[in-house]
Amino acid sequence: MKAYIEQNKDRFLSELFDLLRIPSVSADPKFKGDMRRCAEAVKEAILKAGADLAEIHETPGHPIVYGEKLIDPALPTVLVYGHYDVQPADPYELWETPPFEPTIRNERIYARGSCDDKGQFYMHIKALETMVATGNLTCNVKIMIEGEEEVGSDHLGDFVRENKEKLNADVILISDTSIIANDVPSIEVGLRGLTYLEVEVTGANRDLHSGVYGGAVANPINVLCEMIASLKDENNHITIPGFYDKVQELSADERSLMNEAPFDLDEYKRDLAIDEIEGETGYTTIERTGIRPTLDVNGIWGGYTGEGAKTVLPSKAYAKISMRLVPDQNNDEILDMFTKHFLSIAPPSVKVVVKPHHGGLPYVTPVDSIEYKAAELAMKEAWGGKQPVPTRGGGSIPIVALFEQELGVKSILMGFGLDIDALHSPNESYGLFNFYKGIETIPLFFKNYTDLKK
Repeated sequence: MKAYIEQNKDRFLSELFDLLRIPSVSADPKFKGDMRRCAEAVKEAILKAGADLAEIHETPGHPIVYGEKLIDPALPTVLVYGHYDVQPADPYELWETPPFEPTIRNERIYARGSCDDKGQFYMHIKALETMVATGNLTCNVKIMIEGEEEVGSDHLGDFVRENKEKLNADVILISDTSIIANDVPSIEVGLRGLTYLEVEVTGANRDLHSGVYGGAVANPINVLCEMIASLKDENNHITIPGFYDKVQELSADERSLMNEAPFDLDEYKRDLAIDEIEGETGYTTIERTGIRPTLDVNGIWGGYTGEGAKTVLPSKAYAKISMRLVPDQNNDEILDMFTKHFLSIAPPSVKVVVKPHHGGLPYVTPVDSIEYKAAELAMKEAWGGKQPVPTRGGGSIPIVALFEQELGVKSILMGFGLDIDALHSPNESYGLFNFYKGIETIPLFFKNYTDLKK
């Protein structure tokens, strides 16, 4: 299979570039036509890879692409999940090269979606092609690529519930995560959950002259900032009553093992151009981003922000807030806790509304499972005998918990990205090494999983 990948690597990359040129931004309605075009391109790619079936399923939002290659009902079935939608590329002026014109610099592919998640799910399509073309497909393959992951996967849950028989599988394989380094393979065994919401603070019924009314009427921006500041104490501990009640605490041994993963704090700070880190007292950086919950403001606005001066007390102020959750926190319960607390701390001079957006549950994969063992063996072989490290990721893929709930199967998070890939940021990139290493490793997972299931 390595020979086939080597012989076709330029074509694989060219095809990925064609996909990256499609601005499939799910959050912005002006890209609706491009979303459809991208779904059609994914469908065609799955068919060309050797699938027996590929089809587009409509949803009230953006379509879902489904494909399959079923070779023997007696063999295990792997369901591959990914998403073809990407984050908005704004601000465009911060990109060194246009976000939807993929460019290679320093052995890296620069484009929006290069890593998250087009480059990663496309590895699976090329791995399927490789296995079919070389006669090395060892089990059944189903592929489901959605178009709403970046906006909360609002309609994927309904699709899963309505198509349980179609999606029936033994394991779900996902490449939407990262490894520690190109010379340190790793497998994410945990994802944090998410509660995402927006708050609105209203003062007077209109914007007011700051000279005439300043000091006499509440300024919603000031009030909002004070309320947000109160959500954490001096130790960066979240102050919402009950917030930590269900947090799963790891043992000292588990924390020690987690911190054995290679991590250079000085390099971490250099990469981010910061002088010092900040986080919850009593925990390392690895722990803060993997096993501890967080609360962060993702956006805040109100009043006049244009050129020049306009001295007003704004009528309204807004903020978007996300909370990353850990086992065994529940996103709906956390939303309720936040809402009650935020309303309770609002002064009577303003009115406050909390608007829920989306969320999802945390997820953990047992390291003693057949699924994990198959991934471990695959990465160990692909990396020339290096043992992969189990890690817990700081991000969220809310649909993973729903997969287990509705389909009754575990998910393996075998991603190939790096922390330097700048996901959701300008100049997102994905290494050529990582792209080709993924295509090489995925067939090894299929083989090992089939062998272990016998």
